[in-house]
This record gives sequence, C-alpha cells and structure tokens, in this order.
Amino acid sequence: MTGYGAAEAELPDGRVLVVEARTVNHRHLNCTLRLPQGWEQLESKFAERIRAALSRGRVSLSVGCRAPERAEAGALELDVEKARRYVSLMEEAAGELRVAGRLDVNTLVGLPGVFRVEKRPATDPGEDEAHALACVGEALEKVVEMREAEGRRLEAALRKSLKRILAQVDAVEARVPERLLRERDRLRERIRLLAESIDVDEDRLAREVAYLAEKWDVEEEVVRLRSHVALFLETLEGSASQAGKRLGFVVQEMNREANTIGAKANDATISASAVAMKEEMERLREQLENVE
Repeated sequence: MTGYGAAEAELPDGRVLVVEARTVNHRHLNCTLRLPQGWEQLESKFAERIRAALSRGRVSLSVGCRAPERAEAGALELDVEKARRYVSLMEEAAGELRVAGRLDVNTLVGLPGVFRVEKRPATDPGEDEAHALACVGEALEKVVEMREAEGRRLEAALRKSLKRILAQVDAVEARVPERLLRERDRLRERIRLLAESIDVDEDRLAREVAYLAEKWDVEEEVVRLRSHVALFLETLEGSASQAGKRLGFVVQEMNREANTIGAKANDATISASAVAMKEEMERLREQLENVE
C-alpha cells in the first residue's frame, strides 16, 4: 500500500533535520535507509521504528541535515604558500622568456588553489538522536494516515465486489429450479420423438429428473460460498493482524466453489454467473495484495 510522510525538526545547533518516508506495495516488509554520514549507528533504531509502525511494504526512509541559511558552507582560507609559489614561477617565466608585464592581485586570486574552502567534518548524531527518532516517528505517522485513508477506499471497493458476487449467487439460485423443469420437458420431448406411440412413464421420467437434480445440485456450493462471503465481511470489520493473508485464503475458497458451480452448471445462464463471480474474485485477489 502506498504512503508518504515528511517531517522536519530544528536541531540545537541550528541545523534542520529533514525526514522523508515512502512506501509501496510489497508482500513483506523491506526497508531501505539513507542516512547522513556518521549516522550509521542509528540505522537499527530507525528500522525498529519502521517495524513498529508498518508490517508490510517496501519502505524508503531518507534522513538528512540541512544547514541553516545563515550558516557558511565552510571556512574560506588563503593558501599563502601556493600564492607565493605562483608569483615566483611567473617572475621566473617573465625573466626567462623576456616578457614584460605586471602580476596584480586580480590575476593572482583567479589562479586555481589560491583560495580553499575548509570543509566541515562529518557530523555525529550525538545529542541529536532523540530529535531524529522523534522526527522519523512523525513521518511514519503521516505514512500510516495516508495508508489508512487508502485502506478505507480499498474496503469500499472490496464490499462492492462482494455485493456483485452475492447478486450472481442469487441469480444462480433463482435459475436452478427452472433448469430442472426445462430438462424434464426436454427429456419428455425426446422420448415422444423416439417413440410417438409409447406413453411416457412419468415415474421413470421423475427418477431421471431426480438423478439429474442430484448430479447438478449446487446448493452445497452456494451455501459455502455465502458463508465465505460472510467470513470475508467479518474479517473486514474486525481488527485481526495479517488480515490480508486471511482474506486471500477466503477468496481462494470462494473461487473453488465458483469453479464447482460452473462445472455443474449445464446451463448457459448459470455458467455466465459463475464466470462473472470468478472475475470479481480475481479483482478481490489483486486488491488484497495491498491489504496488511
């Protein structure tokens, strides 16, 4: 399930701590962390915060420090020895080549290496650890809020699919008696055509229809399918951990019953309903990849 969260905090020395957390769908919890140089020892603590907030997803956590606007990037220094060496070499070249000219300060400061910037050493988190952990926690809270909002939208979509499945189950139940009557009439007509002078044995015909009714009976599958849908809804309304895996198993069982109904159908309308149910179940299965 996708999510994004960002947070900032000002550290005691004026630097600004910036944290960004992103998540995308993944079957397991997979974390990738990017930390400032010198903060590597906090990686396990940040990962622990992620595990406490999230149970699934590919998580990318970025932590950085931004210097305050008024702060200098580093101390600017004059390399006197290098400047002196430049002057000496230029005077030597002028004498050797007999070239006239003057060496002024504007030319000198443009030469590479005359000025250098003393870079700041890598920072150590030190007292900033508590601020960093709090900032990471705030970013993860925003990720969870975004994922929960997506989850509510996903739940609405799942419920709509379940309603469509139940509508097809109702259609199957309504069609079953009509299918048996149609088959009885079909058998009677075939017997009449084969032996027009022979009366139809209604008892024998009733036994054949009863045999077909038992062979084509889908009541057991329909009852189990309705039970699976009820269990799915019960799980949605609950707060069980690893609900996504449980719902995935329920959809698998629902699909099994739909397959059996289709196999027993011997009727175009019931077959079409079975196919429609399986299409909705496939949508459920795909959506459940995002459910924790």
